[in-house]
Amino acid sequence: MNLLQPSSGTISGGVYLDADPDRVSWGLLPNALAKPVLTVASGTVVCVDTISHEGILEDQGRDPAEFFAAAGITEILSDTAAVAATVAHDPLRQGPHVITGPIAVSGARPGDVLEVEVLELRRRTDYGVISNRHGKGALAGEYPQPPAGYDPALPVPPACTVATVEKNRGVIGLGDGRAIRFPLELFLGIMGVAAGTEQQVHSVPPGPHGGNLDIRMLGVGARLFLPVQVPGALFYTGDPHFAMGDGEVALTAFEAPLRATLRLTVHNDARMRSLASTLATPFAETAADHLVIGLDPDLDIAVQQATRNALAFLSERYAVPAPLALAYLSAAADFRISQVVDQVKGVHCCLRKSDLEGL
Repeated sequence: MNLLQPSSGTISGGVYLDADPDRVSWGLLPNALAKPVLTVASGTVVCVDTISHEGILEDQGRDPAEFFAAAGITEILSDTAAVAATVAHDPLRQGPHVITGPIAVSGARPGDVLEVEVLELRRRTDYGVISNRHGKGALAGEYPQPPAGYDPALPVPPACTVATVEKNRGVIGLGDGRAIRFPLELFLGIMGVAAGTEQQVHSVPPGPHGGNLDIRMLGVGARLFLPVQVPGALFYTGDPHFAMGDGEVALTAFEAPLRATLRLTVHNDARMRSLASTLATPFAETAADHLVIGLDPDLDIAVQQATRNALAFLSERYAVPAPLALAYLSAAADFRISQVVDQVKGVHCCLRKSDLEGL
């Protein structure tokens, strides 16, 4: 078993932030009243440990050692065990996610843009969990299926599938000697800045602050741009994934802990501030694509917002007239469902950079 325990193994970057209980929050995201656990200068490369909420939740027994032992796994991360044992969490009022941070970035002001460049992601375990719960997921009420003989008057327990990693592929055993194997695609489901409110911020729905975007394209090499809402930005991350399909239809994907190396850079030039103000949502890029995002509880409206944001992006960045931009989007752009399970549904429009060369 390969475990990347706190402070062990390779730690890249100039600053390391572990996921000990006093450096994490469970179920709530930072708001305007939050205090940073670390302050860095713009451009700093930080190494951040994240832990997964799966295996520590109340409906899983809140004892990761016992939960994973039932699947034949006897070694767990010490910070995961510490968080489960000591950090307060109210599942009726708070989300499931554990986030590390927040990190203040010196000089960041509301209206600026915080760029998060994903430099490296390392697996901290060789196992993780895929979960489904009633009331959640694309087939809420149909799945999970109750076990044989289960009392129909009781809530159906969550279906938790422990998946493993073999030769850098995910493995889901089918229980009869066969298994499904699939590529790993590491990414952080949650990256965000503090929301500009003094109200509590639930960890599940994404928003202008970023948060639980669940965009699987935000792996190594991606850059996420977050509109700053409070002084210092107060960046945080969590909800690590080993793999996810677009849509995340069961409720969770392959949830498992990561060590992330990230560069945090503040942009305060007029061009970036104007673009962030126009879009009013995070935006991102990979080596091949610009990603423009739509967020709404109604998937149709999320698609409309992603379309309007793509038109605005093409106008501001490339001076493409709106009618021609819309024609281009219909002819060549992909609108992908990020996820349908986080209360606020996500759509990301992929604009190929190669199509826009020379504009």
